[in-house]
Amino acid sequence: MEEQHTPPTPTTTPLLRSRRGVKNNLTSEISGAVGDLGTFIPIVLTLTLVCNLDLSTTLIFTSLYNIATGILFGLPMPVQPMKSIAAVAVSESPHLTQSQIATAGLSTAAALLFLGSTGLMSFFYRFIPLPVVRGVQLSQGLSFAFSAIKYIRYNQDFVTTTKSSATIPRPWLGLDGLLLAISAVLFLVLATGSGDYNVDNDPDGESDNVPLNRSRLGLHKRLRILSAIPAALIVFLLGLFLCFLRDPTIFNDLKFGPSKFKVLKFTWEDWKIGFLRAAIPQIPLSVLNSVIAVCKLSGDLFPDREELSVTRVSISVGVMNFVGCWFGAMPVCHGAGGLAGQYRFGARSGMAVVFLGAGKMVIGLVFGNSFVRILSEFPIGILGVLLLFAGIELAMASRDMNTKEESFVMLVCAAVSLTGSSAALGFGCGILLFLLLKLRKMECCGSASGFGLSKWMCRSSADDSDALIP
Repeated sequence: MEEQHTPPTPTTTPLLRSRRGVKNNLTSEISGAVGDLGTFIPIVLTLTLVCNLDLSTTLIFTSLYNIATGILFGLPMPVQPMKSIAAVAVSESPHLTQSQIATAGLSTAAALLFLGSTGLMSFFYRFIPLPVVRGVQLSQGLSFAFSAIKYIRYNQDFVTTTKSSATIPRPWLGLDGLLLAISAVLFLVLATGSGDYNVDNDPDGESDNVPLNRSRLGLHKRLRILSAIPAALIVFLLGLFLCFLRDPTIFNDLKFGPSKFKVLKFTWEDWKIGFLRAAIPQIPLSVLNSVIAVCKLSGDLFPDREELSVTRVSISVGVMNFVGCWFGAMPVCHGAGGLAGQYRFGARSGMAVVFLGAGKMVIGLVFGNSFVRILSEFPIGILGVLLLFAGIELAMASRDMNTKEESFVMLVCAAVSLTGSSAALGFGCGILLFLLLKLRKMECCGSASGFGLSKWMCRSSADDSDALIP
């Protein structure tokens, strides 16, 4: 009788290794709560200053989202701005209005609710060419970065004008000088590096059972300390402190209490502009980054827990925006980058985002819309620095294009999006280019005899599906 061998159970290697010996205590959860503020802060500030976003309403509603998702999912589920909508609203001219931003969020929410509730999310996702999605991501990230460089190099006035006039070079010295912005860039690079979250290979001093020497162990510990610094939050607090130095009369203008909720009024033009300019490029990005990527990453980070459901996450994004966008709250989604960042800084449960939500609620209820008075004096150079890192983070998602064909589609899509000032146009051109390349590689076989009709059979080469999202 032959001995039967039980096949080994497949294991999932976490993308980010857990830290041994780190207790899931209050300090770790609070530290992890700030893990995604590097993206949240600059986008919210920019939309508030450029597009007159209702800051009080946004803080109150996003605080409720944080608390609800922390309780329902039991994981540090991030609540982040819809980056593509924000990029279009800020970088394109004319800037999107508050109503147009809201209609873009509602349109995206309707699409995700439909896909999630009907079970079509995974089916629809399977047929989106990944190079096209990466091209749109690359273009939107670079739009953030280009706008950020303008904010750093030139004086801007978003409060008294509707269009940014980047004509006067920023002086080197001053409370909003070029030297301050460059110092902030250097600090963020030293503290966060290139954005890696997995510098901790083994806190006990071993990696792959190979002991570290004293020099490498010292470097390892220093990188751990630097990566644990909430650098973006520190830069933001520095800018907040400089607001009061630039104009001490801010104290006299602060009014306590939240702003009054109001239901926005939408015109047909608002729906058309919001959908065509912002929702169309946002929908595929939300499908990829806010739903599929988050669910897969949750399984890698928490292999001992049940993987997040694509349906639940998709419906969650839809419900959040259907609740808040009617009142002028910023369109939001979940994001894999935010989940990885919060996990990296110690978050292991929903408690982290509950703490974050409580902090947002306090600011929204105490200061209300008078907090905008503080933001009006916020150093635009520092805002540009934070926005630069947010844009680069978004653009770096396109680094997984491994073949020349994939890179070709991605770069053409990005170029059309940037030069045509329309991510929707770039998305359409990318789809067309992808189909043409696949059509070119079709193998046609046929035979004909005499004057009879030819019978043709076309089949795609075996690697045609490699560029599709798995």
